[in-house]
Amino acid sequence: MAKLQNDTGYVIAPDPDAPRLTRAVEGIDQTGAPTRISVVEERPLTIFLNRQEIVTAMTIGDYPEYLALGFLRNQGMLLADDVISGVDFDEELETVVVRTQRETSYEEKLKKKTRTSGCAVGTVFGDMMEGLEDVRLPQVELRTSWLYALAAQINRTPSLYLEAGAIHGTVLCQKDRPLVYMEDVGRHNAVDKIAGWMLSEGVKAGDKILYTTGRLTSEMVIKTAMMGIPVLASRSGFTAWGVEIARQVGLTLIGRMRGQRFVCLSGAERLFRDVDPASVPEEDRKHRRKSAAG
Repeated sequence: MAKLQNDTGYVIAPDPDAPRLTRAVEGIDQTGAPTRISVVEERPLTIFLNRQEIVTAMTIGDYPEYLALGFLRNQGMLLADDVISGVDFDEELETVVVRTQRETSYEEKLKKKTRTSGCAVGTVFGDMMEGLEDVRLPQVELRTSWLYALAAQINRTPSLYLEAGAIHGTVLCQKDRPLVYMEDVGRHNAVDKIAGWMLSEGVKAGDKILYTTGRLTSEMVIKTAMMGIPVLASRSGFTAWGVEIARQVGLTLIGRMRGQRFVCLSGAERLFRDVDPASVPEEDRKHRRKSAAG
């Protein structure tokens, strides 16, 4: 695994001050007074697999190589035994080309793409359940102390989510340690970046937790399960199909994590309560306001 950053403990952490990710925009507030705020940038990124154009995603523009790799892997277009011979990003053309030793052709699959409830691109191909029949995730213990520790650190990490809103964050964690924190305008993009990083670094998934600020939809559950991660947690709520799929594949599903509170709708038998919720402080007002606005 890549070396942890000394100052934050993350391998990769958000950089809300990066100049290409936000833009200052002038407007007026509710009283009519001039105001100036930071808003998140959106940029198109076209992903190619060998010679074939696959999709154009709207993204904030950071970690394009990870996004391309993770998207292709999560859509089943990169196989487990594929040898990746190159990943080339062209900033001027706003394209990423992923090259494999295996010849690929997904013309028929691309014709079947469907739009889902995910924001921004939100595309999956063919049957969303394809490939899940044989997925059975590791039945790992999850301690409530880990959940509270992760939420406390992640919620206080400087990020675009806190700075500008209108963005989703996803964090790869191990026990009570957040490791890789990715953000994007679409929650699926943030997950794909993490999947691409794991693929590039050869990181195992069986002992990891995925934390997200977004809704626990069927797409989020499927992506997490296909990545082999056994626990998915979120500040937000659930969809019924997301819960059904989580129970089918043995994914521990935690939602509505706010301060002392959370709800577990799948995998409760694997939840070990090792801390009194009353001892956990409530969220500060700043984070509550930003969560409502974002």
